[in-house]
Amino acid sequence: MDMKINILNNSAWKWTGVLTGLLIFVLYAGSGCHNYPIDEDGLIITERPECYVSNFELLGVDYVTVRAAGSSLSIDTLACKIDVIVNYGTDLKNVYPQFSLVTDAKLDPKVTGFVDFSSLSKQWTVVSGNRKIRKTYTVNITVQRPN
Repeated sequence: MDMKINILNNSAWKWTGVLTGLLIFVLYAGSGCHNYPIDEDGLIITERPECYVSNFELLGVDYVTVRAAGSSLSIDTLACKIDVIVNYGTDLKNVYPQFSLVTDAKLDPKVTGFVDFSSLSKQWTVVSGNRKIRKTYTVNITVQRPN
């Protein structure tokens, strides 16, 4: 009989602990929620007005950079222009651009896969975190001359 009461007491303590933990979690999670607006992509709209590209990379079909060794990458945030030199022989119809943006900004259109750069120039728009500022960046590719 003592064993049965002891098992019931242990079980009651376990459920009390579980319910207490659940209550603490709900209260904690609820206290951290703010009523931030959400955009059409499900991203939080913040108050940040910054709107620029901080880094850029161009990858080939093997996901390795196609930028020419020793060439510099030029990102002009005032002129909204990115100039990159790629290796001779790069398959320009299948390159994967990677943008690093300022915090909370987003890119339009989204990069969802390989892009055809055979025209040597493409445009993307960077949208600020507060979604009020839009800057269109032109990415220009120059193919390195063969040796």
